[in-house]
Amino acid sequence: MAQGPSPPPPPPPPPTENDKTQKTSEIIGTLRPTKLFKLSKPDTYVTSLDFDDEGLLLIAACSDSSLQLYSAHDGTHRKTLLSQKYGCHLARFSHHSESVIYASTKVDDTLRYLSTHDNTYIRYFKGHSGTVTDIALSPRDDTFLSCSADNTVRLWNLKSQYAQARLNLATPYLAAYDPSATVIAVASASTSSILLYDVRNYDKPPFATFDMRQYDPPPAPGGSNIPEWTKLEFSNDGKSLLVTTNHVQGHLLLDAFSGELKAHLPRPYQPTWGILRSAPSMTPSKSPLGQ
Repeated sequence: MAQGPSPPPPPPPPPTENDKTQKTSEIIGTLRPTKLFKLSKPDTYVTSLDFDDEGLLLIAACSDSSLQLYSAHDGTHRKTLLSQKYGCHLARFSHHSESVIYASTKVDDTLRYLSTHDNTYIRYFKGHSGTVTDIALSPRDDTFLSCSADNTVRLWNLKSQYAQARLNLATPYLAAYDPSATVIAVASASTSSILLYDVRNYDKPPFATFDMRQYDPPPAPGGSNIPEWTKLEFSNDGKSLLVTTNHVQGHLLLDAFSGELKAHLPRPYQPTWGILRSAPSMTPSKSPLGQ
C-alpha cells in the first residue's frame, strides 16, 4: 500500500541569546583590516569619527584642524577639508551625506554647519561660552543637541541659527537620542548621573534619573576618582543604554528603563583586554549597539 509524503520536519527552535552571541563572535573573529590610511603628520591623531546615514561615507576630525572624508564603500580617501582658523572636533553628518556639523576648538565655541561638496559654511550656531563636549543628532529630523562646559545643553534645528531650547545643568558632558527620538539622555560624570527627558517636554524636569555612584570604582593609584565618560548611546531597540569610559570603571551597559546594570566590561589599571561580565545575579544584554 503506497504511503503519502512524509510530513516536513519541525522548524528549528529560535536562536537563544547564547547562539546569537556565538554567531556574532564568529563573525567578528573573521574581520581583517583591508585599508590603512596615514594622516599627514606623525603626531596628528583622530579626535572623532562618524558615518553618514547610509554607511557609505566616513568623516574624521583630526588634531591638525582638518576633516578627512573617506568612502567606506570602496575604501578610498575622498578629500581633506581644512578648518585651520577655528579648529574642529565632534564632526557629525547631518541626514544629508554632503553636510556635517562640528564644534570649534579655536577662537570661540561656535558650532559650524559645513557643506563638504564645496567646503563652504551653510550656517553658524552661536551661544555656547565653553568647550562643546558632545553633539547628538536626532535620528528622525534636523534637530540636534550640544553639551558644553558652560553648563548648558542646547537644542538646535539645522534650519535656524538660534537655539530652540536650553537646559541649565551641572557639567553636562554627553547626550544621546533614543531610536524613536522621543527621549533624550544627558550624562554627567562629575555628578555620576544620567538624566532622561521627554523631547516633547524638554523644559520639564527629567522623568528619570540614574544614580551612577553605585558603580564608581575605587580611586586609581595616583589618579582621580571621577571617571572620564566618552560615549553615551542607546541600543537599536531602545532597551539598553551604553556608557563607555577611559577610566578603570570600564564600560557599562544599563537597562534604559530602570538604570540597572545589565553588563560590565571592566578596565584594569594596566590597559589590557577585559571580559564582559554580567552584574551580580543578572544576565548580560546582547542587544546590538551601534550597528
